[in-house]
Amino acid sequence: MNRRAVAAVLGAALLAGACGTSPAEQRPILPQGPASASTPAAPVDTLTVVATGDVLIHPALTEQAAREAGENAGPDDFDYGPLLEGVRPLVSKADLALCHLEVPLSPDGGPYSGYPQFSAPPELADALARVGYDGCSTASNHVLDQGEDGVVSTLDALDEAGLKHTGSARTEQESDTPLVMDVGGVRLGHVSYTFGFNGIPEPPDKPWLSNELDAEAIVAEARAAREAGAEVVIVSVHWGQEYVHEPTEEQRALARRLLDEEAIDVLVGHHAHVVQPIERIGDKWVAYGLGNSVARHAEPRGVSEEGIAVRLRFTRVHGDWVVDGIEYIPTLVELGPPIRLIDLTTAEPTPRRTEALHRTDQVVLSRGGAEHGLSRPGR
Repeated sequence: MNRRAVAAVLGAALLAGACGTSPAEQRPILPQGPASASTPAAPVDTLTVVATGDVLIHPALTEQAAREAGENAGPDDFDYGPLLEGVRPLVSKADLALCHLEVPLSPDGGPYSGYPQFSAPPELADALARVGYDGCSTASNHVLDQGEDGVVSTLDALDEAGLKHTGSARTEQESDTPLVMDVGGVRLGHVSYTFGFNGIPEPPDKPWLSNELDAEAIVAEARAAREAGAEVVIVSVHWGQEYVHEPTEEQRALARRLLDEEAIDVLVGHHAHVVQPIERIGDKWVAYGLGNSVARHAEPRGVSEEGIAVRLRFTRVHGDWVVDGIEYIPTLVELGPPIRLIDLTTAEPTPRRTEALHRTDQVVLSRGGAEHGLSRPGR
């Protein structure tokens, strides 16, 4: 049975027992409590995936991480853990949590820099792993900011932290090998591409350093991931227009093209630095832009501190995996001091938090996602 047929079967079954509620309202995406000790372990028939927005490390975040490393820390010690702590429950409870690392990571000692050519300390990778991330997409317009050396040092730092990665590569062989992860016995592929590199050319003899946006290349890698055993494939795309909530026609056309491909299950987008809508196309989903996860722009715009995580529940139906639950979780970078990332669905309300929550709801739901089961906790 193909995926569209499976989705139709699942949808009919859900509607039959839904009494007018959407699939996302039928049951929470995350379990409400542990199974009893006497309950036998069930086969893995569901899994949850959380994906978040741009991790964009401006100098103010690195300066804060240096201060928060402690009194006895050395000049090359940084702790980004306190910055990220507010989303630990959201990230760590997922079966698979994916970040989007927009900036290169330098070796210990730096140099570290901000816009226009970024470079952050390798301790950032450790903090991402500690908060609960399992992997990161790395293809972005800043991936080549520090050249080939920056690609290598970034992936070395991610490896050392135990984080999987896709979107850039140290060797041609690494580039040709699709990322397929084991998630509780389920094989999940992750693909990452970017619209460009801010005019920085890839070396002519190393065009594989990072993936540049091309629909046929994305499809080919997704199919390669399937051939390598992936049962689910998620595509991360760095695209769109900065600081614009509405997806461009190019984004929408590419989303239609990619989601029509049997090998691709979900698209998640980055780059705009503001939240963009989530839309169902056919029986699949695209999150056009997750906004910033963490950032501290020199001139904050308000909307540039607002982001979302998307939480997907995949369920196995007749041997295939389909998305039968999707939520968005609004987040906010509070500029303090100290600067902190918070989950707006669990934080105590304030006027600023309420403003961000309402604006995020309006943007995310503006393309009719709620009619197909898209929801957020607490709404």
